Amino acid sequence: MNFSESRNTTRWIIIFISFSIISLILWNTYTFFQIFKNEERLKMNILANAQKTIINADEYTDLDLPLEITNSNSSVPVMLVMYDKVINSKNVPDEILNDKEKFKKYLNKLKSENEPIIFEYAPGKHQQLYYGNSALLNKLKYYPIALLLIIFLFAALIYNFYKSTKMATQNKLWAGMAKETAHQIGTPLSSLIGWIEILKTEEIDQTITLEIEKDVERLQTITDRFSKIGSVPVLEEHDIVAETLSTYDYLQSRFSKQVAFSYSAPKEPIVALFNTTLHSWTIENLVKNAIDAMKGKGTLELVIEQDHHHVKINVKDSGTGISKNQFKTIFEPGFTTKKRGWGLGLSLTKRIVEEYHSGKIRVLHSEIGKGTTFQVSLNKKV
Repeated sequence: MNFSESRNTTRWIIIFISFSIISLILWNTYTFFQIFKNEERLKMNILANAQKTIINADEYTDLDLPLEITNSNSSVPVMLVMYDKVINSKNVPDEILNDKEKFKKYLNKLKSENEPIIFEYAPGKHQQLYYGNSALLNKLKYYPIALLLIIFLFAALIYNFYKSTKMATQNKLWAGMAKETAHQIGTPLSSLIGWIEILKTEEIDQTITLEIEKDVERLQTITDRFSKIGSVPVLEEHDIVAETLSTYDYLQSRFSKQVAFSYSAPKEPIVALFNTTLHSWTIENLVKNAIDAMKGKGTLELVIEQDHHHVKINVKDSGTGISKNQFKTIFEPGFTTKKRGWGLGLSLTKRIVEEYHSGKIRVLHSEIGKGTTFQVSLNKKV
């Protein structure tokens, strides 16, 4: 048996023991409830006999004990009824006795809690003693519910802890794989940079080497991105307009001419505190997501605008659109509408924007069949 199997076995043993203890507590609570209920009925039988003695008393009857028994009841609500009229009551609010509707409901409540005690105080004459549960018995009745609620909350807490621990372990694994991937790509990438330098000395079209050099630089950027996963990125002051348009222009040159690219941005620089590599990844993810939504054909517009405190980047497409009930779920890991893909692009983008840059990302507007606009909002350097 390996460590994982042993841990699972231990977990199931703990769960079984926990449920056994819970079942034992609930069973004991039920047993105590029945014992107290039987004791209360015994007291009510004694009270009924005392009431019978009081009714049949004459001048020679000693009523000290019967009166002491009837007066000793300070917690159990009691109604003594004959021919549907209340003869006597104890621990019942006056407002119930004075209101016919409330009295009827209260009497039905007492009937549902306990069987009435019927006694014959004279030949052919009977009285019914209706009684409810005492405050202690009512508390004991709700104790199992409170216990189950506490157990449920405790189980939910353990489940969330286990789930978050598992997710943290998976995040560490993915971060480690990403860093290892970046490390593995780095070796052939260094070799490619050397070959480019050799190509520059040869008599070939320099535009070819220039394009190859751009792609190699792109690979270096991707490697840098992967190496930053799981690490706290360094944020520096940059012109967000220039950095955004640089990534946008690069993507424009790499996608089909069936996508009509356009952008609108202020002419003056907008300085913000951000990581250029991760910001480029954000723009790339939004642009690729938009092109996928348009199935590679349509209009894609990028608009940069600002107010006093924020710079806002809107990426608008003419794709299939998103229903309102999916505005938040699209940012969850694993959510995707594509046949291929892991649904990590927008989730990763949200993490970059909100966790690393303390910004906001949202679906600004979307209409089915007409397109979607995503908005990224970052703090300006004022």
